Amino acid sequence: MTNAESKSSLVITGQAPGEATPSCWSCGTMRAVHFCNACGKVQPPIPVDYFAFFGFPRKLNLDTAALEKEFYALSRKLHPDLFGQADTQERTWSLEQSSMLNDAYRTLKDPIRRTEYLLRLEGVELEEQSKQATEKARASGELKKQVVPPDLLEEVFELNMHLEELRMQKKMGDDDPALLEEIGKARLSLEEKYDALLNELKTEWNHWDTAVDDGAEGARRKIVDKMVDVLNRRNYIRNLVRDVNEAMEKSNL
Repeated sequence: MTNAESKSSLVITGQAPGEATPSCWSCGTMRAVHFCNACGKVQPPIPVDYFAFFGFPRKLNLDTAALEKEFYALSRKLHPDLFGQADTQERTWSLEQSSMLNDAYRTLKDPIRRTEYLLRLEGVELEEQSKQATEKARASGELKKQVVPPDLLEEVFELNMHLEELRMQKKMGDDDPALLEEIGKARLSLEEKYDALLNELKTEWNHWDTAVDDGAEGARRKIVDKMVDVLNRRNYIRNLVRDVNEAMEKSNL
């Protein structure tokens, strides 16, 4: 058993070091997390989060090289093609384990998806919040409202004025190079803010990881709120840049 696998079995079962791990369903020996080291049989999946699946703590500064190495190591052990001659139950377990392996890897290797996933583990559903706001707007017949980040109020107001003017010029067949230049500058400014927010988010990752090491529950809650704020601002700017790009594309730029 590798160090990563040993660590993973302890995290997944919730046992303390030195306690017995579950036995293999087939040969009864001490099993690894996902398969048996003695007989190689795939084991029934255990409900765990994606971090625990790979034997990692719930930290955001994740070693992606170690993640990739563990992913390919597990892929070679759990791939359904290896169990074509196995019984139906083991093939089913292999499919379930492989599916979770792929989902966990795709989520954890992407820094934003990893952050959003951890927030879901902490009870924050960013996508669900957005979905509920959209459904509420549709039911009421009102436009979905997006709260403009305070530090962007003036910039967004001016940009929206420029975009509306650009749309009017397009309808009239006019072309104002100065206006297009101003919109281009605004887009560049937004893109720079978008990139800066990723650095701000990474700072919160460091705070989160430290709080996890220290067992500081109160600090973790505050850090979660800060990460949610950064992601919401980042998503707002992303949508704004998308709107600018669409407006400029319609102007054949």
